[in-house]
Amino acid sequence: MKPIDEQARAEEFDAIVVGGGPAGATASAAVALRGHRVLLLEQQAFPRYQIGESLLPSTVHGVCRILGVEDEVARAGFKVKRGGTFRWGRNRDPWQFSFALSPRLADPTSFAYQVERSRFDAILLDNARRVGVDVRERCRVSDVLADGERVRGVCWTGPDGAVREARARYVVDASGNGSRIHRHVGGQRTYSDFFRNIAVFGYFAGGKRLPAPNDGNIFCAAFDEGWLWYIPLRDDLTSVGAVVSRENAAEIQRDPVTAWRRLVDSCGEVRDLLSGVEQATVAPYDRVRARRDWSYWRTRLWRPGMVLAGDAACFVDPVLSSGVHLATYGALLAARSVNSALAAGGPAGAPDEGRLFGEFEARYRHEYGLFYEFLVSFYDMHQDERSYFWKARKVTRVHATELEAFVELVGGLASGDASLADPGARLTTASAELGSAVGRLPDSDGLRNPLFESATVRQVFQEGAVLQERGVFGGPLEEERPVRPGGLVASDDGLTWVDPGR
Repeated sequence: MKPIDEQARAEEFDAIVVGGGPAGATASAAVALRGHRVLLLEQQAFPRYQIGESLLPSTVHGVCRILGVEDEVARAGFKVKRGGTFRWGRNRDPWQFSFALSPRLADPTSFAYQVERSRFDAILLDNARRVGVDVRERCRVSDVLADGERVRGVCWTGPDGAVREARARYVVDASGNGSRIHRHVGGQRTYSDFFRNIAVFGYFAGGKRLPAPNDGNIFCAAFDEGWLWYIPLRDDLTSVGAVVSRENAAEIQRDPVTAWRRLVDSCGEVRDLLSGVEQATVAPYDRVRARRDWSYWRTRLWRPGMVLAGDAACFVDPVLSSGVHLATYGALLAARSVNSALAAGGPAGAPDEGRLFGEFEARYRHEYGLFYEFLVSFYDMHQDERSYFWKARKVTRVHATELEAFVELVGGLASGDASLADPGARLTTASAELGSAVGRLPDSDGLRNPLFESATVRQVFQEGAVLQERGVFGGPLEEERPVRPGGLVASDDGLTWVDPGR
């Protein structure tokens, strides 16, 4: 942390956003839409490659519509995704997860997209420019400027190699899991033992598709060593990845291509979909990549003058395609707090600042906690007593220290403020309920989805549905209530906080 040099010349802004991915582009645009001066510093030049191609409807019809970019995303021609198809759980036959059968996702908005992140992220960043954000690429932020009271800016290096300073009332760190500055909010990054996996992934030049209208679905298939994703990006491009135990790391690091091919061939359904299809040969899809797929969260998400969003704040296992949702949702929450604090006009550090950013942190932890809880239950639902991977991912194997950290993480907010006195028992109950709902799918009438009769599923999609309602209708269809006593709710446009008691 660099102390402020009062003699140094620095540009002045209302807010500085570090990182131009979905979180950074969302936060910067949402603050600029309220007329504030925003600087965004991005280390790379766009478009750039990024893993993570499967969206949820709340990002498309909620966040993108609030930011004014939904029509442009629609014109991009991305593959329409109407839900997910899984071969997972006691039933060995694949089953469908349809957004259209959710009671809160109306048919016109009950879809998302499979996106090439290089194109999708560029659309969001260009939109930030369009609404007034000063976007500067190939600029690396190395440190924050701070005094004893708060963070007041950043130190950054431009393409010419010159070191510069910029100051602002607020800094939003949205620079990803490799952030150089996230530690300056204080606290620590807590890693999940349950979700310490390895992902190895690549691309094929085509592949078979599921029957219409589910031909754009993500297909996730559990097998002995873990699970595979199969994402149809275009007719001639399919993303295929394996999520396996960290004990596979040595094999993957030694020869990622051979390991990837072996894992794909280990799952009959995915192997059949790729029969006769060659690996992609056009950059950047010609490489097989591996990454540490470890879930984590920070014990603090803000301090006076600085807030975290996206992977700088938290990351959770990708099986439910929640990555971009959590990133953009957290960024929108941060932007609401920044906008409200700037609009208040009081001095930095005024009493309302704690309430505004406390709302951001409580809601962000709540949403992350719901996805974390759902995913533990989802893993536990799969029955495979032969496999080390699946034995190690039963609720009974969740370490007591991780459950304690989870209780601290969500602060009693997860699962509708239910008691967290025995989180292990609640996770086991949620897993059984989820498994029962999947078991009823073959007997459903096609007009309803038994999955949404599961409290776990309803809760994990509830906030996303509210985002969609806000984007489509200009506000939630039901009166929004605070998530905690004395809490705040969003304004109609979704860009600030409102005190419901006033």
